Amino acid sequence: MNKTELVNTVAEISGLTKADATKATEGVFEAITSALQSGDDVRLIGFGTFSVADRKASVGRNPRTGETIQIKAAKNPAFKAGKGLKEAVN
Repeated sequence: MNKTELVNTVAEISGLTKADATKATEGVFEAITSALQSGDDVRLIGFGTFSVADRKASVGRNPRTGETIQIKAAKNPAFKAGKGLKEAVN
């Protein structure tokens, strides 16, 4: 499912217009992004938790040349599915 399909599904389920569903979906994405940028987790009970995971710097290897390269430390968004979501999928 891509973003357009998600918006269409939200519009159908909620009875919103596609324009309002688009605004609502964008708003959710912006709220989650903003919370993660400020270092907060987003916990949606029964659905899952969005968080930021720190990745340490490491040494890697260029597969073409075999040259050793430094991989910088980074922060990566992470999602852990909640019990309700896991049960719905299984």
